[in-house]
Amino acid sequence: MLEIRDLRTLHGRKIEALKGVSLTVNSGEIVTLIGANGAGKSTLLKSIAGQLVPDAGEILFQGQAIHRKTPHGVAALGIVYVPEGRRVFPRLTVKENLQMGAYLRRDRSTIAEDEERMMTLFPVLRDRQRQMGSTLSGGEQQMLAMARALMARPKVLMLDEPSMGLAPLMVEKIFRIIVEIHKQGMTILMVEQNARQALEVAQRAYVLETGKIVLEGSARDLMHNPQVQHAYLGIE
Repeated sequence: MLEIRDLRTLHGRKIEALKGVSLTVNSGEIVTLIGANGAGKSTLLKSIAGQLVPDAGEILFQGQAIHRKTPHGVAALGIVYVPEGRRVFPRLTVKENLQMGAYLRRDRSTIAEDEERMMTLFPVLRDRQRQMGSTLSGGEQQMLAMARALMARPKVLMLDEPSMGLAPLMVEKIFRIIVEIHKQGMTILMVEQNARQALEVAQRAYVLETGKIVLEGSARDLMHNPQVQHAYLGIE
């Protein structure tokens, strides 16, 4: 469904954040990308989302080159990005945030049905639907950001550090929801520093270090890889 070929993206004019990254995401998979801070993980998602323009390489979505498309053009094709830090609209209500997620849709008659589906998937949003986005807790904002993205009816959902800054119980809840979304047929590409949680829910994984893919394989195999265990799982 999604293919990255030898992608190179610069920060500014001199720093090469991505140094020839290649990966694939198949329909119906959860693929996770793990790595240390500064490895280039968010840069990769932003490049796919159209927020950064690659300096070389290709991004193909369902066989179509998209690496020169605008962010709204990428979203319209069905790749929706949930950025690091949630980025909900602070002065809009929960309900209005959800409606913004459906902004590009043409099937207006079914938007209310999808709002109800989001309230069922994320019950706390039903209780908070008239509250401003800024009044929600960090975990609630993460749920709202994910629900808002799903309102676009994406073909690929990209999650950037969904557990960042959340308490352990909320992290478990977020990952349970990710698994549930996947069971409903969603293809997911996820960047996550909580390597253990990410590998437990993913089918395949890539390890990114200083802008390069250094390991790839099934999530189960990487979970038992000594290099991954030592660097990312805290196992000596």
